[in-house]
Amino acid sequence: MKKQVKICENLYEHQYWNEGKLVVGIDEAGRGPLAGPLSVAGVIFPAGYENPAIYDSKALSEKKRDALFEIIKEDALWFEIIEVSVEDIDHYNILEADRRAMSEIAMDSFADIVLSDAMKMHIEKPVIDLIKGDQKSISIAAASILAKVTRDRIMKEYDVLYPEYGFKNNKGYGTKQHMDAIHTYGITPIHRRSFAPVSIYQQSLF
Repeated sequence: MKKQVKICENLYEHQYWNEGKLVVGIDEAGRGPLAGPLSVAGVIFPAGYENPAIYDSKALSEKKRDALFEIIKEDALWFEIIEVSVEDIDHYNILEADRRAMSEIAMDSFADIVLSDAMKMHIEKPVIDLIKGDQKSISIAAASILAKVTRDRIMKEYDVLYPEYGFKNNKGYGTKQHMDAIHTYGITPIHRRSFAPVSIYQQSLF
């Protein structure tokens, strides 16, 4: 039996495109990991744009994401990618750091309507926060791909600096290899000290 291909319905895009308005979709990658930055991206497509291959980045292979990364950048009217530092994540907390970056992208964009993946923003533009937005909106899905590919590449670079932690494979998530490395080698400058496993490890040193 042939596997059914999932595609974004793009109900909000079509609604606002028909009204002559542009939409920016915004999403992030890396809220859960113990190490590394948060990547946040926004994408504006031309009215009427379609690409059934663009879908929730988590549902795509790395090879497919990498190919779509280039296509999205080429086809978009506008895009922006922000890398939120570990310092900002620890200072503001992950949710607020994410919200601030998303709000910055929303206001930087020339879109009339903002679609986010379940993130409420208090800005001077209409915001529609969609649950599982990266499965409903091509704009959000494209942003999720830009964010994830960008962050994955950053973590591969950190893997060269800190090979013991397995960042190339775990992308900073708390796998057994990662946790064992923390207990053996300690934490690195890219670890999020406000996240429980890291903060608990720090407390155990005193």
